Amino acid sequence: MNVLGIGTDITECLRIAQMIERHGELFVGRVYTPAEIEYCRSRRMATQHFAGRWAAKEAVLKALGTGWRRGISWRDIEVRNLPGGRPQAFLKGGTLEVAEKLGIRCVLVSISHCRSHATAYAVALDEEPETA
Repeated sequence: MNVLGIGTDITECLRIAQMIERHGELFVGRVYTPAEIEYCRSRRMATQHFAGRWAAKEAVLKALGTGWRRGISWRDIEVRNLPGGRPQAFLKGGTLEVAEKLGIRCVLVSISHCRSHATAYAVALDEEPETA
């Protein structure tokens, strides 16, 4: 298994809270998938979870080496928790096309947050890791 890219991001939870307050469902629906919205809203301190997923999406783009560009949207990256709670990024659309061209088969994600900040780290791999 080879690491093909890494990325990290940090964001202020207050910034995400302000975006949600200012733009409401338009913002939430443009950035997050229905599954991400359901997950975040089901958690205590939902804003921290929204911020964590925002940071994870940014970290994934850095791991892919693309940044934001034509053909890639926020919802092309979905962060889901696997059984046991470990988050993983699932790609579709423009991000999946980029990943396939680079030989990326899996993007692992780590997310951490507190009241003020959320941070995430992404690792792009050329194969799926074995599960224990």
